[in-house]
Amino acid sequence: MLYITPSERLALQLSAEGRPGGDVANALGVCPASLDARLSVLFARMDVTSLPEAVASALRRGLLVVEIEIGQSAVSTAQA
Repeated sequence: MLYITPSERLALQLSAEGRPGGDVANALGVCPASLDARLSVLFARMDVTSLPEAVASALRRGLLVVEIEIGQSAVSTAQA
């Protein structure tokens, strides 16, 4: 099983929520160039080549949970 660090999980989570890269970098307390370097290492470990691919892979592997609001209710990708 692939392990991702809490900061990697946060980066993927914020990206999945549609946050811009600058906001993700700020949330992690790093500059955008450092975020890019960290994500490149993560992409290699996940065997993906892009952020959307990494988010999709993390969702499929159960490493990431995203809630999507539809009207008044929320739908979660969490597995029961």
